Amino acid sequence: MADNLVIVESPAKAKTIKKYLGKKYSVIASMGHLRDLPKSQLGVDVDNNFEPKYITIRGKGELLAKLKKEAKSAKNVYLATDPDREGEAISWHLAQVLGIDEKQAYRIAFNEITKNAVSEAVKNPRKIDKDLVDAQQARRVLDRIVGYKLSPLLWKKVKKGLSAGRVQSVATRLIVDREREIEAFIPKEYWTLIALLNQQKSKVKFEARFYGNNKGKIELTNGEQVAKIIDEIKGADYIVKSVKTGNKKKNPAPPFITSTLQQQASRKLNFTSKRTMQAAQQLYEGVDVAGVGSVGLITYMRTDSLRISVDAQQQALEYINSAFGADFAPKTPRVYKTKKGAQDAHEAIRPSDISITPDRIKGSVHNDLYKLYKLIWERFVASQMESAVYDTINADIAVNDYIFKTSGSKLTFPGFIKVYVEVNDEAEEDEIPKLIEGEHLNFNKLDEKQHFTEPPARYTEASLIKTMEEEGIGRPSTYAPTIITILARGYVAREGKTIFPTELGIIITDLMIEHFENIVNVEFTANMEQKLDEVEDGHVQWVKVISDFYTPFAMTLEKAEELIGNVEVSDEVSDVPCEKCGRMMVYKLGRFGKFLACPGFPECRNAKPIVSETGVNCPKCNSKILIKKSKKGKAYYGCENNPNCDFMSWDMPVLEKCPRCGGIMFQKSGRNSNKVYCGNKDCGYEGAK
Repeated sequence: MADNLVIVESPAKAKTIKKYLGKKYSVIASMGHLRDLPKSQLGVDVDNNFEPKYITIRGKGELLAKLKKEAKSAKNVYLATDPDREGEAISWHLAQVLGIDEKQAYRIAFNEITKNAVSEAVKNPRKIDKDLVDAQQARRVLDRIVGYKLSPLLWKKVKKGLSAGRVQSVATRLIVDREREIEAFIPKEYWTLIALLNQQKSKVKFEARFYGNNKGKIELTNGEQVAKIIDEIKGADYIVKSVKTGNKKKNPAPPFITSTLQQQASRKLNFTSKRTMQAAQQLYEGVDVAGVGSVGLITYMRTDSLRISVDAQQQALEYINSAFGADFAPKTPRVYKTKKGAQDAHEAIRPSDISITPDRIKGSVHNDLYKLYKLIWERFVASQMESAVYDTINADIAVNDYIFKTSGSKLTFPGFIKVYVEVNDEAEEDEIPKLIEGEHLNFNKLDEKQHFTEPPARYTEASLIKTMEEEGIGRPSTYAPTIITILARGYVAREGKTIFPTELGIIITDLMIEHFENIVNVEFTANMEQKLDEVEDGHVQWVKVISDFYTPFAMTLEKAEELIGNVEVSDEVSDVPCEKCGRMMVYKLGRFGKFLACPGFPECRNAKPIVSETGVNCPKCNSKILIKKSKKGKAYYGCENNPNCDFMSWDMPVLEKCPRCGGIMFQKSGRNSNKVYCGNKDCGYEGAK
């Protein structure tokens, strides 16, 4: 038995910490929460100060007995769960079940799992922060009351298996509201008129866009107006009226917080928020890196603070100086301002050791971890670098009484762009020639185009998370679970990257708006988040927050029970007949997504997966190749003759045959999706789509 016992949540974290603490310390994982509210009942005594009834989670009894035994024989027990509300609550529950005196200082927390951080934390244990625990308990009780009081009402009035939630219902409403904006959108016509020009001594062509006249801007709203302008400037000279040159600086983006990490991982890596947070959790808890051993590679990944430690800033500046030169390092470290209302307990997400470059871990970790670490590492390094500098030019070109405008920029010093570029900034540079006031330009052609204004785009995971953050809905730890929940419930669906509401999602949202306006009200939900923050800061008692919410909620619930009639939700009918009874099968939603079921249930219980054909035959047995889904929901392509035929591919088969050998060809996935290749390894043909 070791003198000291350290309890963490996960085996990976335990392994990393054990490496730093040595033989006198035993490190055990609690595997997350050991206690929670019971699933079979509300578990909250609403008549007795909302007292929660905690029970040991099923299957955790053996682990709890082991922890009790280890704790009893250890001189010191340290609780080293994650440094946030959830982690503090896990430590508090552990203290309760292990019989540790709350007045003792045994709680240790670290923002990064490095030798320094872990050693310092062990030297300076603290008491459990009860305000932090109360904030988590308030959220848990609040969400339990909403979920367990509202869900049975939905089962009774709509259909079984539905659920409502304090944050998930608001997120669903955002998506429903956006869909209605799109449906109600009326496009407006507008035109662009672009002249293709070049200087008389140069063949380099550039574009100038119609602006207006000497009095100001003119909006082009119809074809007749454009035709009139074209007629008026036919054969006219294009003369440079004014030229303004200068330079502009572009500053780097700040280091990642949870929401921006999820957004950029979606845009750059095509990761879902769930996939991003799973990879980030592993990077934080520790991975085995060749030549280094088990090491926590990033700081804590649930944060909305942009603060960076002085040590990390200094380490970054030293690295930038040595890797890129003094010109790329600012004279003073960059400091980013955290938005109002953010929790500043943790730093921004950054590498725990900047000298461990992405290349050093590439061969040691799963590809997802490498990609995400590279994204975090590059964004952080760039955030501490000098600005990029551009030379700019803006010119007005006179054509009779009309004005065309052209502008461009040329990168003269890359600064942070040497390391990292945002997705939206990749086409920043647009160089045009050095124009001179008064010079006559050669006219090549006019390009007139009709356009119509576009409706707002459907949400993607990235844009939904951005909106939730901006509106104050949820906290860094809740963005990903909320999206997972509303997808799993069938309230929204995903097509490619876009998210849209299902009929069920619209019905439930409308019902909630009519009878439980506060639950799906963005401002009300954001205010509730602020109240939970006040509990964490010790400014308000958690019971008061719940009580202030519950009294009007209970009255609304009682009224809704009387007012809501039975709501019909019709299943979407497919074009597939049931082979057992002939009825047209309907789409149902199960644990693993949509499937086909016979509407004659329970007389006919026929059900089967939805089959999508590729139109391509299997190269092994000539059966049809179908689009299938893995257990994790990822699309792949397999033979309909499975298990007799083992053909499968992650890349999509295409109809075109290989021009070289006549074999089956596949379209590459991801960034190379415009490339095709031959499935015959002996052929090796590759080409453009």
